[in-house]
Amino acid sequence: MYDISLGVARGIEYLHQGCDMQILNFDIKPDNILLDENFVQKISNFGLAKLYPTDNSIVSLTAARGTMGYMAPELFYKNISGVSYKADVYSFGMLLMEMGSRRKNLNARAEHSSQIYFPHGCTIRIRRERSWRWRI
Repeated sequence: MYDISLGVARGIEYLHQGCDMQILNFDIKPDNILLDENFVQKISNFGLAKLYPTDNSIVSLTAARGTMGYMAPELFYKNISGVSYKADVYSFGMLLMEMGSRRKNLNARAEHSSQIYFPHGCTIRIRRERSWRWRI
């Protein structure tokens, strides 16, 4: 799991800093991480991706992009002004949380919208069980 995580992180770094144009994927999630027969990682599905000059740290969007459960909070707002590569980093963090906990990031049965995301569930569980630890 460590090697897969590290490979995905290196792939994201390459997209953001290693190309002539900065590539923001906007859809980093388990379904879009492919593994070959040697478990070499490849980031796929660039249908939502945007290309920007590498000297731009902030990009403009007119609509939200991504998958619920992995999409950065700043992409939810109706008045999206500037978004950075950090949106992909957030999605990668959600991917890591899902890998480490072996749980989905999205709770579709939540009663309130504030309970939809996995981090909310982690906070509740940690408050209930101070001795709770991640299983890796």
